[in-house]
Amino acid sequence: MAAAIRLISSMATRQLLADLLAPRGAAVAVESVGGVDAARRVRAGEAFDAVVLSVQALDALAASGHVVAGSRVDLVHSGVALAVRAGAPRPDIGSEDAVRRAVLAAPRLSYSTGPSGVALMQLFERWGIAAQIADRIVQAPPGVPVGTLVARGDADLGFQQLSELMHLDGIDVLGPLPPAIQVVTTFAGAIATTSQRRAEVAALLADLAADDCAGIKRRHGMEPA
Repeated sequence: MAAAIRLISSMATRQLLADLLAPRGAAVAVESVGGVDAARRVRAGEAFDAVVLSVQALDALAASGHVVAGSRVDLVHSGVALAVRAGAPRPDIGSEDAVRRAVLAAPRLSYSTGPSGVALMQLFERWGIAAQIADRIVQAPPGVPVGTLVARGDADLGFQQLSELMHLDGIDVLGPLPPAIQVVTTFAGAIATTSQRRAEVAALLADLAADDCAGIKRRHGMEPA
């Protein structure tokens, strides 16, 4: 029996990949960690066949020679949602102004270390409130879901990919950020340069991007790329 194709991904696509790859059984071994850690391990030369991360992270890995140039296959577009602890008051998030008020009213805020977290920092700076709320921000460590911090009471308002919030207990998902300030991250797959099974990985990524996967992707709060 051939060894499993080894794939590393960020946490945002963990549940999605589990469902998409379930029919393949043990043929693909997926490890999902914080996106920052995943990119670090790939750069360190750890042997993987496939890498699923944000397009920004994959493009950087391609530029440094750690994933095969031209092998990127876009898989999903993923938006950010907000959550509070289960049973807590639900602030209005229906407009940009409403979200700004909710942020200013929250004693503690949390967001991820990934691309969405960077975009939120830029949003708070644009609103002119970054310094005002700096001491209220509880940064989620890489690989730790923001929703976990919200569920245990370490943060009162959490921002993260809907795909990462929707499967967690102990929180209420308020909904996505309004369109005017929505942060969309595109996640993609690429072939790791350490792989000895590049044709197989290319076929796998093509299958993950196929139209018949659209329903599963939407059930996980994402849109097909």
